[in-house]
Amino acid sequence: MTMQFTDAASCWQAILSDVVKNRGLLDQIERFARENTAPAEIVFGTSGWRGEIGTDYTFNNVRIVTTAIIEVLQSRDPEVVKAIGVPDFEEIKKRGVIVGHDNRFLGREFAREVMGLLQQAGMKTWYAGEAPTPEFSSGIEMLKAACSINLTPSHNPANYAGFKFNPADGGPAGSEITTKIEEISNRMMREQAILSGARPTAPETIDLPALYLQYIQEKKTLDLGRILAFIKSSDCAVCIDNVHGSTRGRIERILGASRKITYLRTADDQLFGGIAPEPSEKNMAGTEQTLQAMTAALKLGVIMDPDGDRIRFCDGNVQIPMNYFGAMALHFLHVHKGFSGVVAKSVGTSNLVNAIAKKLGIAVRETKVGFKNFRPYMVADAPERAIVVFEESDGISGYHHTLEKDALFGLLLALEMMAVTGKKLGDYLTDLMEEFGYYYPDRSGISVDKALVGEPLLRKLSVLREQYKIGTEVVINSCVRTVRDLITVDGTKLVFDDGSWLMIRPSGTEPKVRFYIEARTEEGKKAVFETAERMTREALAAPCPA
Repeated sequence: MTMQFTDAASCWQAILSDVVKNRGLLDQIERFARENTAPAEIVFGTSGWRGEIGTDYTFNNVRIVTTAIIEVLQSRDPEVVKAIGVPDFEEIKKRGVIVGHDNRFLGREFAREVMGLLQQAGMKTWYAGEAPTPEFSSGIEMLKAACSINLTPSHNPANYAGFKFNPADGGPAGSEITTKIEEISNRMMREQAILSGARPTAPETIDLPALYLQYIQEKKTLDLGRILAFIKSSDCAVCIDNVHGSTRGRIERILGASRKITYLRTADDQLFGGIAPEPSEKNMAGTEQTLQAMTAALKLGVIMDPDGDRIRFCDGNVQIPMNYFGAMALHFLHVHKGFSGVVAKSVGTSNLVNAIAKKLGIAVRETKVGFKNFRPYMVADAPERAIVVFEESDGISGYHHTLEKDALFGLLLALEMMAVTGKKLGDYLTDLMEEFGYYYPDRSGISVDKALVGEPLLRKLSVLREQYKIGTEVVINSCVRTVRDLITVDGTKLVFDDGSWLMIRPSGTEPKVRFYIEARTEEGKKAVFETAERMTREALAAPCPA
């Protein structure tokens, strides 16, 4: 007898408890997604709107958000027009919108809803099908499209879907655009709008992988010839875990088939085998085991998330998270390839890159969490052009490359590093630490009451920047440390006199407070975490400031 559910959330709970046994319940999720017209609060966080399929991410709510985007594209507000990057709506209609999705449940069906409404408004639509996020960014530039809509929640679990909007420069939409989308969408939600869909006519399909290959060949940030020669002639082994996502087949299109490259988890699986499909230390286990069974002198393993904007590395012996790889990328692109400029990183990222940049005479720019905040350093006419931009949550891009984070770029850059240096990534990293210092970053967090999310949580945590000013002494594991620097660009970051630091900030998407820390020894991390948690709990327990 088939289980029956009264809401999508409980149905998803059953599905994810046993994805093999309960996969058939997805039919009920589709019913909830089509029939549920309950409003939801639309928030475009650091990377788009995300929601649970059938609960708040429904066909009606996707129509509402699409309708809001159309209204924004029709706007004559100078600030909005400038942010979109196309002079008027008539030009937008001609240049068109790229629409696609990752491999999530109902991705194609949601995309059809979006395309139907865009076409009804007179806009040309390009259909990308299943595609990773960086291909939308490069595709906009190559096609001179007006914008793109990519239906993905990135690395979130299988019960989530998402909605990313990118304007004409290919980067993530800035707040000038997303605030307007939120305002219009939530107004319609309050009005409990029920919208009819529009059946799309056959959109023009595009080959985004081919456009991406053409893009990287034209930009020349990466030396594809050097990479191809390395794969062909060196004693190397590469293992790529696609986690059933939209990066499947992409590297084969770029590098061709090779017996030296092994691909993991390439089959269709909208439930990701029951795991959260993020490029985490735990999820890297299969890649590490595969490499350890190989005898090649130079090994590289990566895991990429379903929409191809996050990546983690290993070399058969050690894992290299983005905190370290971003610093390696700066050193490689500047020292070995001659690129000049600044380095931009999110404020919660390791200070290894700061140490490297200081010795190389490169300015460091720290931004709020969210890749969209790198735009001022990535656009072609930037007064301070970035050599590399990266965030600790596994996102990277580089000089003359996309304004979106790009796992494919990260993989190709790692291959070129090995080709040029003749070293495994772990050995290259060790050399850099020997020269520039040892740094041990990590992150954690605690859950908070849902009632605190938003402004109340911001107010409570704001006392930290008043309490811990520069010069304040803090006891960490019986040692007295002095606050050397206070950075408040996103939350509160305290940098201590030994180079260790902690940062406390509210999550932009969940009822949580996140801790980002860095110690100068592996053993020292626990004490810094304990200090961050103690500070946070004291701030939460204190009365809210007026």
